[in-house]
Amino acid sequence: MTTGVRRRMGVEERRQQLIGVALELFARRSPDEVSIDEIAAAAGISRPLVYHYFPGKLSLYEAALKRAAEDLASRFEEPQQGSLGGRLLRVMRRFFDFVDEHGPGFSALMRGGPAVGSSATNALIDSVRQVAYEQILSHLRVTDPPARLELLIRSWISLVESTALIWLDGRRVPRAELEIQLVHDFAALAAVSAAYDEEMTALLRHMLKDEPHDGPFTDLAARLIALAS
Repeated sequence: MTTGVRRRMGVEERRQQLIGVALELFARRSPDEVSIDEIAAAAGISRPLVYHYFPGKLSLYEAALKRAAEDLASRFEEPQQGSLGGRLLRVMRRFFDFVDEHGPGFSALMRGGPAVGSSATNALIDSVRQVAYEQILSHLRVTDPPARLELLIRSWISLVESTALIWLDGRRVPRAELEIQLVHDFAALAAVSAAYDEEMTALLRHMLKDEPHDGPFTDLAARLIALAS
């Protein structure tokens, strides 16, 4: 008969384990509601040992939220293949996958709070917004965006965030409908900007030129035409 021996973890391995445990708990409850004792119990170690790897509660929360922010930012990375509408729809699906998996933690991170309202965590979410902004610019192949385009993209990113937060509160609208609606919102915002600016008009034409007959932007145009008829 053999007896199992618990393997001793190295410092970085243990730190990563604790971060993973914290994220699992944040997926079910807000970070403010999760105690160090719970994290220690879930990791199978003592409370003092948690403080051996992280100097305080906030430092562990920040490390966990940093990993989550990096994961969220990666959801905006998309190969530059196919139509822009199709790319944005794939991004929205991955974004809502994250929101679905990390609901309470996502909500707490976006809304702020005692455990997540530090300047470090605020910088984390700003970094996610910046990654999203830069990714969309790259898909539009714009390196020096005019003011109206920057306003359009940053307004849309804020709309995506607020829509996800509202959806989490009851999930009263089917997720798939919201994903396509947000892609339609991007096109609609671009169309409004194009009505005021020739440069945005040219950009909108570029967005639409490769759109297939069954793409998200074409679908929006058909819906608007049907409303007007």
